[in-house]
Amino acid sequence: MAHTLKYEPDYAVAPGATLKEILDEKGISQTALAVRAGMTEKTVSQIINGVAPISYDSAEKFEMALGVPARFWNQRELAFREAQARIAATERLKADIAWLDEVPAAVLKERGFIPHESDKVSLVRLILKFFGVSSVEAWRKSWGNPAAQYCGEKAKDKHPGYVAAWLRMGDLQAEKMEVPPFNGDEFSRALADARKMTTLPADRWDKELPARCAVAGVAVVFTKEIPGSAVSGAVRWVTKDKALIQLSLKFKSAPEVWLTFFHEAGHLLLHGKRQMFVEFGVNSGTGEEREANDFARDQLIPPEHARWLPYLKTRKQICDFAQMIGVSPGVVVLRLQNDEFVYRSAFNDLKGKVHWK
Repeated sequence: MAHTLKYEPDYAVAPGATLKEILDEKGISQTALAVRAGMTEKTVSQIINGVAPISYDSAEKFEMALGVPARFWNQRELAFREAQARIAATERLKADIAWLDEVPAAVLKERGFIPHESDKVSLVRLILKFFGVSSVEAWRKSWGNPAAQYCGEKAKDKHPGYVAAWLRMGDLQAEKMEVPPFNGDEFSRALADARKMTTLPADRWDKELPARCAVAGVAVVFTKEIPGSAVSGAVRWVTKDKALIQLSLKFKSAPEVWLTFFHEAGHLLLHGKRQMFVEFGVNSGTGEEREANDFARDQLIPPEHARWLPYLKTRKQICDFAQMIGVSPGVVVLRLQNDEFVYRSAFNDLKGKVHWK
């Protein structure tokens, strides 16, 4: 991602200064200009001293009286006001430099979302632009404390600025995906296909899963985790008709990714459109989180098959059972571990590792 920084001076020259230079060159007094242009001496003086702006009407009068095009005066006035606003904004941003400690600036640079900029004021501006907000105050209202439900051990202790950056990356990925309006029935059919994909290698389902869900109006994106955020997944509605499921590879395990995906899918089908759900690890939780967790468990291993889980003791039994119900052995191992039928260290080689290319 290429970035071009243009020079922006930290001062602004009022167009009135240019007007005075032209009057001096032509040997015309302010009083004479006022008479020629049909303006009061006070108005001319205020313009020259930068107190009053050059209006479109004044620009036309200056063109008639001085022979300098009105377009020139209008452009000078616009450039002056823009420079004033930029300088004022820079002063405000200087007071927000400490905010940089709350966001993963180094990660945003590394991933190309912002240029490698050493000026801290410019860095504040660039990161605010990345988040799509105009000030740190606006960021705190929209990103620092989003309307989200967090799930996971010590979730409230996670770095909110880092979590926000990860979520924003997902939003930007989803913006590039065109999907039809959400269709719940079609998404349910997509979940049946997704369950079969658990038997595929990661370099296939990381493409097939987003493509299949997109047909149902759901954008599925994989976003590399940010150190310090520890987010495993999130789900929200980016528009009234477009849902977003965002996944990381936090646990480096394919079954964990699938469990998180189906957990987020549960939120999508069972709960409303107003809530954002952010996961730091799927657990039983309470209320909506428990419902989403049960949904994921039952989707991957339906209750009629789950009753056989306590009797799976060997690698062969696990693999045969997985083949019989149409999921990967890793999905079965993760369920056995979560239900404490086997140790956390048991059969981990069947779970399969996933990593970023």
